[in-house]
Amino acid sequence: MKEGDREKSKPLRDAKLTARFRLLGVLPLTFFLAQAIHYWRLGQLGHMLWMCNIGNLVMAIGLFLGHAMLIRVAALWSIPGVVIWFRYVVMQWGLFGSSMSAHVGGLIVGLLVLRKVRVDRTAWLYCLGWFLILQLVSRATTPVEMNVNVSHTVYQGWQQIFTAYWKFWLVMTLLVAIGFWLLGLVLNKLWPARPAVSL
Repeated sequence: MKEGDREKSKPLRDAKLTARFRLLGVLPLTFFLAQAIHYWRLGQLGHMLWMCNIGNLVMAIGLFLGHAMLIRVAALWSIPGVVIWFRYVVMQWGLFGSSMSAHVGGLIVGLLVLRKVRVDRTAWLYCLGWFLILQLVSRATTPVEMNVNVSHTVYQGWQQIFTAYWKFWLVMTLLVAIGFWLLGLVLNKLWPARPAVSL
């Protein structure tokens, strides 16, 4: 193959890699749908608004569209999400197939795609903004007893420390902001964002 022919074939090869990368979105979409079927059978579709569940849908959309910030937000949220899930779901209720795929699978896909998408210094702000928006949506659309994204009442086990929901919410929001700022700092050192990410 001549040098000119080799150069002409390069963009096509890159395009195929890009399409293959975007197809990873099928995985988080599958995790999301498995959870949706699980909660639909239980008559508890409101639980689909939990950060990790909706995060899989956001990650799938981000991958399909090649939207770096959507991917970053969903992938970053999957990191503390798997810890919270293990503490408050697995330790209390045990393991469920769809729940494990949504959290562990979502984390694995998230870490894989972050290596390509990278992490910029503003990602933590988008994570915080997404948290606040999803809390408002959860508060407006889900029953109080579900307490989705802790949008209605003090989380179970914390009532002795926080006597009022607004105090709990303020501390939780501050911890989310600090936590994602630190996480973003670490991941930005590990996978610093390039000037433009081509997916």
